[in-house]
Amino acid sequence: MHSMTETNLHNAFAGESMAHMRYILYADVAEKEELREVARLFRAVAFAETVHAGNHLKRMPRRPAPVSGEAPLGLGKTRDNLEFALMGETFEVDEMYPVYFEVAKFQMEKAAMTSFDWAWQTEKVHQRLFLHAKTAADAGVDSSPAKLNVCQTCGWTVEGDAPDTCPVCGAKKGGFQEF
Repeated sequence: MHSMTETNLHNAFAGESMAHMRYILYADVAEKEELREVARLFRAVAFAETVHAGNHLKRMPRRPAPVSGEAPLGLGKTRDNLEFALMGETFEVDEMYPVYFEVAKFQMEKAAMTSFDWAWQTEKVHQRLFLHAKTAADAGVDSSPAKLNVCQTCGWTVEGDAPDTCPVCGAKKGGFQEF
């Protein structure tokens, strides 16, 4: 594997792993503030980030490589946590995954391209979900209660029932985790 794509996989793995932990802790804060739907959203997205991290890790070579990552900010109130989550998802959608995908494409690293693309498509959904939740929290209300389903193969997240087939990776309905 080319070193630049390998480094991008390591960085993406680190970022998704940190996002998972942040979102689990953010869910606890939202739960304490009695924003149960926001807490459920954070837990569902945390699960999706675990799927992304796993996909990146599975595509890395077995040798160790340096991993750099930005340290997460501390815990704030749920509105602050939603703002930070939205910023992180926006960075992934607008900057990180488009560049990582293009580098992998240029270097003809098809497995990395797939992993980056699956995460990129999913982060667009997370961005929208967090924006909706932040708008509700800013208005002093919890998010709308909606069932969330996360594809266990690619992390794609959907409000409501799981589709018969995942639109990102093609996994069947039984491969979704409900939150």
